[in-house]
Amino acid sequence: MWQLIASVILRKKWYVLSTVAGLILIMLFFSKNVQMSYELAQMLPKSDSTFKQYLDFKEKFGEDGTVMVIGVTDTNFFTLSHFQDWYDINQKIKQLSGVEEVVSPTRIINLTKNDSIKKFSFIKVVAKRPESQQEVDSIKRELQKINFYKGLIYNLDKHLYLMAITINKKRISDKSRVFLVDSIDNYVKQYTQKYRVETHISGLPYIRTAQTEKIKNELFLFIILSIIVAFFVLIGLFRSFRSVMASLIVVGISVVFTIGLMGIFGFKITILTGIVPSLLIIIGIENCIFLLNRYLSEYDSHKNKVKALARIIQRIGTATFLTNLTTAVGFATFILSSSQILKEFGIVASINIMIEFLLSITLIPIILSFLPEPKERHTKHLKSHKTNFILNAIEIIIVKYKKWVFAFFVALLIMGIWGMTLMHTSGKMVDDLKKSDPILQDLSYFEANIGGIMPFEISIDTKKKNGVMQLKNIKKMNLLQEHIAQNYSIFSKPISIVELVKFAKQAYYNGNPEKYTMPKDDEATFILSYIPGKEDVNDSIAQKNPLHAFVDSAKKITRISYQMKDIGLKEMNNLKTELSSYIDSLFPKEKYNVVLTGNSVVYTKGTEYLIVNLLQSVFLAIFIISLIMGMLFTSIRMIAITVLPNLISLIVVAGLMGYFNIPIKPSTIIVFSIALGIAVDNAIHFLTRYRFELRTHNYDVKLAVLNSLHGNGISMLSSLLVLVLGFSIFIFSDFGGTQAMGILVTLTLLFSMFCNIILLPTLIYSFSDSLSKKSIDKPLLEMFDEPEIETDMDDENEVNNNSNL
Repeated sequence: MWQLIASVILRKKWYVLSTVAGLILIMLFFSKNVQMSYELAQMLPKSDSTFKQYLDFKEKFGEDGTVMVIGVTDTNFFTLSHFQDWYDINQKIKQLSGVEEVVSPTRIINLTKNDSIKKFSFIKVVAKRPESQQEVDSIKRELQKINFYKGLIYNLDKHLYLMAITINKKRISDKSRVFLVDSIDNYVKQYTQKYRVETHISGLPYIRTAQTEKIKNELFLFIILSIIVAFFVLIGLFRSFRSVMASLIVVGISVVFTIGLMGIFGFKITILTGIVPSLLIIIGIENCIFLLNRYLSEYDSHKNKVKALARIIQRIGTATFLTNLTTAVGFATFILSSSQILKEFGIVASINIMIEFLLSITLIPIILSFLPEPKERHTKHLKSHKTNFILNAIEIIIVKYKKWVFAFFVALLIMGIWGMTLMHTSGKMVDDLKKSDPILQDLSYFEANIGGIMPFEISIDTKKKNGVMQLKNIKKMNLLQEHIAQNYSIFSKPISIVELVKFAKQAYYNGNPEKYTMPKDDEATFILSYIPGKEDVNDSIAQKNPLHAFVDSAKKITRISYQMKDIGLKEMNNLKTELSSYIDSLFPKEKYNVVLTGNSVVYTKGTEYLIVNLLQSVFLAIFIISLIMGMLFTSIRMIAITVLPNLISLIVVAGLMGYFNIPIKPSTIIVFSIALGIAVDNAIHFLTRYRFELRTHNYDVKLAVLNSLHGNGISMLSSLLVLVLGFSIFIFSDFGGTQAMGILVTLTLLFSMFCNIILLPTLIYSFSDSLSKKSIDKPLLEMFDEPEIETDMDDENEVNNNSNL
C-alpha cells in the first residue's frame, strides 16, 4: 500500500500541491467566522437533575450570574466632589448599551409608607445630582438609617461602597461585552486616578470577559513561542534553513486547517481550543523530525535522493500513522465527555492531528524533492559522538544491569502509587488563575469584605398559592438565614423576602432603623398588606418593586439569594450535605420543595462530573492504545511489555501531583490522556524498527533490540527535545491549568522517554526467550515489509518529468 502511496505522492506532486492549496483557501474562508467564546462552560449533561433544577430556577427568576460588582474604599466618599463624580460615573454606566440596572449609594431606592393609599412607595434616595455638601450630608444620614443595604451596597464603618451592575443576559454571551466591560473599567479608573483610592472589579461577567481576553492574547503568544522553539530545535539538529522552512510550512498549514475546521463546525475559541494550534505545531514538528531523520539516514546510506524520499514514506508511513493515531486517540477520548468545551477540544484536536499526519507524509517528501541533495553537514547529527555515547551507555545498562533497571523502576512505581494516595480534588470557579492575578486579588477583596461574589441560591417551593407570603413560612426562612449567618462565614448578606419584610416593617414605622426586624404576628397582617403587587403599580419607580425578583407570580415559590466565596469541590459537597440536613428538618419534604442551586452549585457539580468523565477517558485511552499495539503484536505479553513503561510514567507524575499538592481538576486530569497518546509514539517507533530488525537478523531478539536502540534512538531523543521545549512554553501562561498542563505533560514525556529508551528495551531483551515468534510473523498490521520500490523510482529525472505531465 505504501509503495502505491509513495508513487502517487512523488509522481503526482503538482496535483497534490494544487489540492492542498485549494483546501487552504477553503479553510481561510471559514476561519474568518471563528470568534472567542464568552459563555460559561456547560459541564453537566442536560439530563442531570442539578442542571434541570438550575434551568427551572432561571426560567422563574432569570439569570443569576449577570451582576458585575465594583468596590471602592474611600474615606472621603461623602465629600461633595467624590460623591458627585461617583454619581456621574453611575449615570454614564447606566446609559451604556447592555446595562440593565445600576445599584449603588447614589442609585438606591428607599421604601416609604404612603398612608393615603395604604401602600408602600419606592422613592429614590438620591433624586438628582447633589450640588452642595449639605445635600451629601443629608444623603449620608439617610443611608445610615436604611439597614436593607448595609453589608450589601455599603459598609460605612469600613468606608466600603459598592456598585452592582446588572448586564443584559444576551450581551453577556456576545463579543461586544468586551467594549462594555472596558468602558465600565475606564470610568472606574478615572475615579481611581483622580482621588488615588483603592477600587476593585469582579463578578462573573467581568471574570469571564477578562479570562477570555487572556485566552485571546495567549493564543497568539503560544503560536509565536512554539514557532520559535521549533525553529531553533530544527536548525540545531539539521543545520539547514530549507529543512526548517519545509517543517514550518507543514505546521503552518495545519494551524490554518485548525482554525478553518472550527469555523466549519461553528466552534468558538475557548481556553482549550485556544491551545490546539500550538499543540499541533509541537506535534507536527515531531513528525517532521522523524521524517527528516529517516530521509537523511537513507540518503547517507546510498546517496540516492529519490529512493530516500520513497523509502521514508514506505518504511515509516504506517509507524507515523500509528503514532499520530495514538496521539489523536488521547484527545478523541474527550469527545465522550458531558462537557461541551471538552467535546469541542477533542473533536478539533483529534481530527487536525490526523490531518497534520497527511500533510506531513505528503508535503515533506514533495518539498524535499524540490530541494538540493543533502550535504554532509546535514547528516552530521546522525553521527554525533555525544548522542552515540548516550546510546552506548544505555546499551551497557540494558545488557549488564537488567536487575538494577527493574529494581529502580519498581521503586519508582511504588513511590508513584504512594504519592497518588495524597492527591486531592479542587473545584473553584477561578481555580486556574495565578494567585498574583488581579482577578483573584479583586475576588479576595470582595470575599474579605462582603463574603464573596459567586451566586448561591436557595429556591423554596411552598406548594401553595400565596404560601410565600404566609408569616409562618417567612419565619422558617428567617431561621434558615440565621442558621447560615451563625455557622458559615463564606456567605454575603442575603437578599430575600425575609429582608424585604424587615425592610417593610422599618418603612411602616417611618424608617426607624431599630424596627428592621421580623414583624410579630399582630403586626404582620397590616404590614404585609402595604406591600404593593403588580396591580398596584402606578408609577415608573414602583415598577422596580424588588418583590417581583424574589417571588413568582403565584407567590408560591421564592428564592434566598447569597453571594459566596469561591470554595472547592469537597467544601461545596460538605456544605450542601450539612445545609440539606438542616433544611429537611425545617422544611419537611412532604410540604416543601427546597433546592440548592445557582452558578456556584452547578459549576462544582459539573467539575465533579467532569473529573469522573476524564478518568474514564484515561482508561479508555489506555484500552484503545493497547488495541492499536495489538495490531503490531498479537502477543498479550508483548502488548503488556509495550504499554507498561508508559503507564509507569503516568503513575509517577500522578504521584508527583500528590507530593507537591497539585490538585485533581479538569485542567490537570486532561494531561494524562494527552500525554499517554503522545508518549506512546516513541514506543511505536521503537517497536516498528524492532520488528524490521527481527526479520532482518533471523529473529535474533537481543541483536534486534540493540540495533533498534541505535537506529531510532537519535530520533527519539530529538523528538523528546522538541516536545519538552514545546510544552514548556505553556508554563508562561496566566492560567494555572495551562501552566499545569505544560509542567505535567513535560514531566510525563520525560519519564516516558526514560521508560521507553531504557525499560522497554530491557524488558524485551530480558524476555526474549519467551516472546512468541508468531506475534511477529502474523501481525494484524504490516509495517514496512513490502517490496522496495527502488526499481521503478531510482531515476530522479523520471520522477520530475512524470510530475510535470
